[in-house]
Amino acid sequence: MSEASATADLVEMTGRVFETAIRHDPEAALSVSAPAAVSDLSDAALGTFERVAAIGSLLEHWCATWRVHLTDVEEAADLDQGVVFARVWEDGHRAGSDSHVQQRRGWVLVWVEDVISRATAYLDINRARTVVERLAESRG
Repeated sequence: MSEASATADLVEMTGRVFETAIRHDPEAALSVSAPAAVSDLSDAALGTFERVAAIGSLLEHWCATWRVHLTDVEEAADLDQGVVFARVWEDGHRAGSDSHVQQRRGWVLVWVEDVISRATAYLDINRARTVVERLAESRG
């Protein structure tokens, strides 16, 4: 087992991070983010956010866009070396709209000393799997 996952169950911690999305609790999500963390949502055309302040602004804006919002971590796997894959289902209604949103994303999370240093979302689940496997190999 790697040093990064020796002190915590990263799959469980990843699940808790996505639970904060249900509660729309950016502060809780940021509490497990490294100060220089990066959140890369460029695959969804939302951009890349660097450092906790920028990620916090993103999360506050994102939470405000939902009237009803649910997430479900359908699958999560610790590939060692602090690298976690998560397949996450989102379902909800946008604030101020009748539009209904359902989507599934693949997430690649890199944990260092029990905090997230990088989180990247992919619309293509298979691409996320490929990225996470290569990343784990390169860190091994």
